[in-house]
Amino acid sequence: MATAACAVLLLVGLCAVLGPPLLGDLAREQNLRAVNLRPFSTGEGWEFVLGSDSLGRSVLARLIVAAGTTMSVAVPAVLLSLCVGSLWGMWAGFHRGWRETVSMRVADVILSFPSLLLAVVVLYVFDPSVANIVAVLALARIPVYLRTARAESAELRSRLFVDAARTFGTGNWAIIRRHVAPIVLPTLLTVAAVDFCFVMLTESSLSFLGIGIQPPDMSWGLMVAQGRQELQNAWWTAVFPGLAIVGTTVAMTVLAGWARIAGDPAQRWRLTVPKRGRRGRGAAGAGKEHA
Repeated sequence: MATAACAVLLLVGLCAVLGPPLLGDLAREQNLRAVNLRPFSTGEGWEFVLGSDSLGRSVLARLIVAAGTTMSVAVPAVLLSLCVGSLWGMWAGFHRGWRETVSMRVADVILSFPSLLLAVVVLYVFDPSVANIVAVLALARIPVYLRTARAESAELRSRLFVDAARTFGTGNWAIIRRHVAPIVLPTLLTVAAVDFCFVMLTESSLSFLGIGIQPPDMSWGLMVAQGRQELQNAWWTAVFPGLAIVGTTVAMTVLAGWARIAGDPAQRWRLTVPKRGRRGRGAAGAGKEHA
């Protein structure tokens, strides 16, 4: 399952990187002779293998180009919130005291607003550009990493190896960088993998509501919003972008689950048991046949 998830995410990544420069013009090209072509219609060319919309634009080309826009929002938002929230949380958890109290209250205030509602309010007031969408989504997700890093670092500060480092005169930030961060990072990366799904779905929801990515740019959520008006006549214009969202989300969730198990020494054995079990069953079957 993890291999299949990696293959799906690799395909999405290639589409996001290579799609806009290679198929950007094709995704915006209108062909009035090929309006609302059904999927697997190749009479007008290979680009209509997934059909076309009401303006004769290739759904396949738009799907590939939209992957770049969707990833250009989700990836920076997750990386920004991961970096800020992790550093902030390790700083607050390692020093404790008023730093921890103030940080937790700030996180509680941000978390008191649902992420989608906060994004809707901010983007309604400001211009719904890609930069603003990334900023508001990153702001809404910072508390997730802040609380996780704070809890992990607060527990690690009382360990013997941290006391030993203090005894030898190592500074607090050096201890965090050398001893705390390497232990906390696997947990934070697992959280980031799951959070990537949430951010991508939120961006798609914002585009669906009309306050996310705006035309002539395209994203998967915007394609679903535009295609829902033609579900009876051209269902494929909304279904295929929806399947892309679901497929990417499921693949990232599977990969996050695998990474959580692989990064935990206490559960890593679960990744090897099925193989041994298959060998054992195969050996037992061979023994019976020989007998």
